[in-house]
Amino acid sequence: MQANREFMMKAIEVAKESAKNGEYPIGAVIVKDDQIISTGEVKRISENDPTAHAEVVAIREACKKLNSHSLKDCILYSTQECCPMCASAIVWAKMKGVVFGALSEDTKEKQTENFSWRQIDISCKDVFAKSNPKIELIEGFMREVCKKLI
Repeated sequence: MQANREFMMKAIEVAKESAKNGEYPIGAVIVKDDQIISTGEVKRISENDPTAHAEVVAIREACKKLNSHSLKDCILYSTQECCPMCASAIVWAKMKGVVFGALSEDTKEKQTENFSWRQIDISCKDVFAKSNPKIELIEGFMREVCKKLI
């Protein structure tokens, strides 16, 4: 698995749209056979759904498009390291791999009284290490660009 700049740039574009909509600036893209099949932006507030993280939104859209609960051979690009919930959804979807930009530690540095990040401090790497199937992972791809979204 190799990371692709074009796909991460699309995730960054989606993250900017998410921020414009008053949500966290996180974007996700799912790729299969070198084609983008879905995108996801955060919709927690707009849909009153705490599970509507960018990655989950992209997974839901991809499953509908492929008419399948399995996203075998798909790769997810995210501007941020996936939280444990999203990492678990990636495992349940049987995805091939994940490429992410900013690390959890990058977001933790930005925490304030009004902005609290992630309540469960488990890395996606730890979730994937204990998963079956094993998920390929590329961490910190275009990290500096993605950090600017925070």
